[in-house]
Amino acid sequence: MRKLLFVGGARPNFMKLAPIMREVRERHSHAFHAVFVHTGQHYDDALSGRFLDHLGLPRPDYNLGVGSGSHAEQTAAVMVGFEQVCRQEQPDMVVVVGDVNSTLACTLVAAKSQIPVAHVEAGLRSFDRRMPEEVNRVATDALADLCLVTEQSGLDNLLAEGKPRDRVHLVGNLMIDTLVRQLRDLPETPPPCQKTYAVVTLHRPSNVDNSGRLAAIVAALDELAQTMPVYFPVHPRTRARLAGFGLEDGLARNVRLLPPLDYATFLALWKDAALVLTDSGGIQEETTFLGVPCLTLRENTERPITVEMGSNRLVPGGTRDILNAAHQALAAGRDAWGRPPLWDGRAAERIVGHFYGAFLTGTK
Repeated sequence: MRKLLFVGGARPNFMKLAPIMREVRERHSHAFHAVFVHTGQHYDDALSGRFLDHLGLPRPDYNLGVGSGSHAEQTAAVMVGFEQVCRQEQPDMVVVVGDVNSTLACTLVAAKSQIPVAHVEAGLRSFDRRMPEEVNRVATDALADLCLVTEQSGLDNLLAEGKPRDRVHLVGNLMIDTLVRQLRDLPETPPPCQKTYAVVTLHRPSNVDNSGRLAAIVAALDELAQTMPVYFPVHPRTRARLAGFGLEDGLARNVRLLPPLDYATFLALWKDAALVLTDSGGIQEETTFLGVPCLTLRENTERPITVEMGSNRLVPGGTRDILNAAHQALAAGRDAWGRPPLWDGRAAERIVGHFYGAFLTGTK
């Protein structure tokens, strides 16, 4: 039996780990033993503990409890804690997902310990090294032994960077696996209103730490909210910046500010929306799958297939650009595109199949 050490540190990681770990536990427990490590990069229970329960993930075998800090502090703390776990468990493979600091930190430890690394969601590139996530993605992929890719651009990027073809596999998107399961289990709930409405998520430093940029977005949301309800679950970091920059009152007049929502509640909110405005990566993918127009308030995206499909528009500009893009997306309507290849809710099956292949052929 091979021991797989699964690592998660932040909310999106858990959404991707849940389908793989379920697949291993329910169908492949004769071949693989799963050990679950939570680095504690997300330390708020509202975004971590209860979230794990909802996804059906087991309680972690290890919780490193690293908490917040600078990028260097957080990465270093994860490395120190994870090295101890690797020494104790002696895994046959470390499985990392996404692009957070925990992803890179655990990859570094595993690579220096001569433990094979599988990177799920490999190959995505924004080509913007100002994004810490981009640095994490590039470095993780350079060290990974097995690169499991969500979309064609990831395959192309890795091959262009010199990754051997037999180490790179297009498997589909685990976010869609989780979305399909959650939709199946979601109670029948009416939309929050019978009108056309929009939903907003916002958390990236490039948007919320820049007072001018945040003010432009607030002005756009305030004007959009005069024509339709706009629901805004506010991330704690974003709420602090809105208050610190004196922008909260500008939203409170018309935009319906909500506390952070668990995944099911948030899904029930946005799945019937006419429009989603976001700077998140995962929401770009999920809206593409469900046919909801998406505006990504960024200069670039590491998920270009969402733009190619027509579901997602990049909007790096100010208030008028955001409003113009919103009106164009609303005029185009929902469900005007297809779904990317292998985004079918079965990515976990293919990924576990490649685990077998890696051990049969050797990953070093």
